[in-house]
Formats: sequence, C-alpha cells, structure tokens
Amino acid sequence: MEKQVILNSKHFELTINRLCYQLIETHNDFSNTVLIGLQPRGVNVLERIKTQLESILGTEVVCGKLDITFYRDDFRRRDVPIIPSTTNIDFVIENKKVVLMDDVLFTGRTIRSGLDALLAYGRPEKVELLSLIDRRFKRDLPIQADYVGKTVDTLISERVSVEWKEIEGEDKVILFTPETNG
Repeated sequence: MEKQVILNSKHFELTINRLCYQLIETHNDFSNTVLIGLQPRGVNVLERIKTQLESILGTEVVCGKLDITFYRDDFRRRDVPIIPSTTNIDFVIENKKVVLMDDVLFTGRTIRSGLDALLAYGRPEKVELLSLIDRRFKRDLPIQADYVGKTVDTLISERVSVEWKEIEGEDKVILFTPETNG
C-alpha cells in the first residue's frame, strides 16, 4: 500500500491559517456566526480552527459539535451497529450564520446528514461548509464547500486520511489505496 503525503505538517498549518483568514473576511467578529463540527472527524477541524481564530481575533468564538449518526441514510444498512458520538450545541442557531465543518468532503452524504440534524436545533439564517479536503469527483449529491483547504483529485478506490498531531502524532493528509484481501 503506497502512501502519498498530500499535506505535510507545515502545509497543514498554513492551510488552517488560510481558512481562518477566509472565515474572518466573511464573518468579521463572528458576532452572528457559529461554528459546528460534524462528529467525529469534523470536530478536529473545528477545534483547530477555533483555537487559531480566537488567537487571531482575541475573542471567543461560539462552537458546537453535532452527531449525525441517526440522520445517515445508511444507518440501518450496516452489519455492525454505529455507536453515536455526543452532540454539544448549547446555544441558539435560529437566525445565525452557521459554518459546518468536516475533514473530507467526498460523496456529500455526510453533509446532507449534517444539514438534516442541524435543523433539529432551529432554522439558521445561512449555512456554509468548510472542508479541509475536497475530493471533488465523486459527488452523489449536489453539495459544494464554501471554504476548502485543498482540493484533491482521487480515484474511487483511493482513500484520504487526515491525521492530527493530537491523535496520530503528526499533522498530515495522506492519499493511499487500501490493500484488498483476496
């Protein structure tokens, strides 16, 4: 299984920083904007963006975590039961601008589930999408990110793995083809 590094730790840091400044250009002081990370891996993007934004702005940014387990269209089709993560949205999203965050945008199904789950918490004024990696050639749904860290053209058989120094020991994004048994 050959692995190709798409973003090394330095480019990873630069990409996060650029995304923060793009968000600031659109949302200024975030007084009417909230950030929501999709569980599980979008929360890592959220935490990193939140830390960097608060450092740049010198103020707190309102953030939440959203579990989409029971909103997935494949929820009942899996052999092994999915274990839900926690949702933590302890603020009102009604008439707020919401930036949904996830690590990799591929088919769009996770984002659709996130939009469905989000509506259980109110009706936002606007919803935008931030994705660290956009795998643009395999959409099942017409969903596009407003903020993209890096666009990657991949084969369907390939996988993209976003690794975080807090979890895997180093910030990087890897493209690889999983080994097949047989």
